[in-house]
Amino acid sequence: MFRRGAGPRIPSGPRSGPQRALIIAGFVSRVGNGLFNTAAILYFTLVVHLPATQVGAGLTIAGLCGLAAGLPAGNLADRYGPRKVWLTALALQAATMAAFVLIDSWLAFTLVATLDRLAATAGGAAGGAIVARAGGEHPAAFRARLRTFVNLGVVLGTLGAAFAIQSDTRAAYTALILANAASFACAGLIAWRGVPDCPPLPRPQGHRQWTVLADRPYVSFVALYGAMGLQYQTVSLLLPIWLTAHTDAPRWTVAAVYAINSGVCALLQSRLGSRVETPRQGGRAFRRAGLLFLVSCPLMALTADVPVWVAPVLAILAVSVHSVGEVWESSGGFALGYGLAPDHAQGQYQGFFGLGFDAGQALAPLVLTGVVLALGHGGWLLLGLLFAGLGVAGPPVAAWAEQTRSGQSGSDPAGPALPAGSAGPAADPEASSVEA
Repeated sequence: MFRRGAGPRIPSGPRSGPQRALIIAGFVSRVGNGLFNTAAILYFTLVVHLPATQVGAGLTIAGLCGLAAGLPAGNLADRYGPRKVWLTALALQAATMAAFVLIDSWLAFTLVATLDRLAATAGGAAGGAIVARAGGEHPAAFRARLRTFVNLGVVLGTLGAAFAIQSDTRAAYTALILANAASFACAGLIAWRGVPDCPPLPRPQGHRQWTVLADRPYVSFVALYGAMGLQYQTVSLLLPIWLTAHTDAPRWTVAAVYAINSGVCALLQSRLGSRVETPRQGGRAFRRAGLLFLVSCPLMALTADVPVWVAPVLAILAVSVHSVGEVWESSGGFALGYGLAPDHAQGQYQGFFGLGFDAGQALAPLVLTGVVLALGHGGWLLLGLLFAGLGVAGPPVAAWAEQTRSGQSGSDPAGPALPAGSAGPAADPEASSVEA
């Protein structure tokens, strides 16, 4: 079904030097993300003195502009090699993040945030292409380990940011920004030392620059994945608003659900994600995720109907179920997103994959607060039904995609791996430099 590429495999397993370097690079960059993202809105509003509405508008503009970089950067990675594009993107992210300490107006903030998002999107496309070739003999297990460690990085960064938030000084917030900039620079150095130049793969006759747009099964999958991505902000945005505005649960419950979500994902990602390697398995994982979200969403709604001492327990139970669904959803997304992409066009396909996810995240606040929250309990039920419907569509889309690729030979979705002794950059569609 898939063409098997030529070339040596990198050693697989947690003791593999190349994969270990990749995991370290991803962990370092996500510690920096956790440090800054936790306090970003506070820095921009309390230190730079921008109104929250202006911050929101600037981030929206930056996010929408950032979508434009995915496909062009992916094409550059396929044509000239992903390493060059990824290292360039990391350098730009380090520079733009450091530039945040110099901004003093909304225009400057929006410009820097836009450049940051363009670099992050380009880096995601190129990084995804390298991850596809660095998976070794068990790419699903490797991607699961990678995601486990980047999740741990975010948790550690978030905990570290608490000290800066508590001191609430310009110097403390500036230190967070510069630490995040340094994390991108360190990740780039790790990749620069450990990643040899990764040559582009030969393109078959008939290859087109925007071939992914003609791949209807893949476009359908990306649409499903982008819509299912609402589940991330269900925990980070919708549930905290619901708990504080519609329940009598103590305020520490919000922090508890964040911790439970991160902890469950970190503990289960390798265990469950390593079982999802083929597109067919990815489709089934997607279905499991949708059904778990169908259970978790009504449970979250019920926190408004129970006594104050029950609400935290019910919220933690709901988030635990939801987090298991998140692990299945991300694992299925990786199996389909990488496994359905042709070897020679991984950069382009990963760019489109990230574009779909980012578009869903951009629409999530409008859908969750403007529709679900406005409808109350009924909105939560509809949200759960939406997730279940998207999940049920996973296996048919995976089967359709496999049928369209049945004329290809081989069975390796990742293509030729990096040479022994190499490592790729950490690519995660959920990663971002500036969030609020």
